[in-house]
Amino acid sequence: GDKEVDYHPDFKLYLQTKLSNPHYPPEIQAECTLINFMVTEDGLEDQLLALTVLKERPDLEEQKAVLIAQMNGFKIKTKE
Repeated sequence: GDKEVDYHPDFKLYLQTKLSNPHYPPEIQAECTLINFMVTEDGLEDQLLALTVLKERPDLEEQKAVLIAQMNGFKIKTKE
C-alpha cells in the first residue's frame, strides 16, 4: 500500500455490498460514484408486467405511455 503503480486509463473498479446503507469516509465518497440498485418485489413485479404487456399488447403499453404523459402534464399545471 505505500507504492503507486501504473494502470490502464480505461481501468474501472466496481465494488458491491449487501449493506442497505453503507457508510464510507468522506475521502472515499469524494472519489466514488455510489449507486443504489435496491430492488423491491413490487418494483420488480411492475417491470416484469410492463415487459409482458409490451410483448403481448403493445397498443396497451403505448396507451399507458400517453396517459402517464398526460398525468405529468396535469401535475405541472396544478402546481402553476
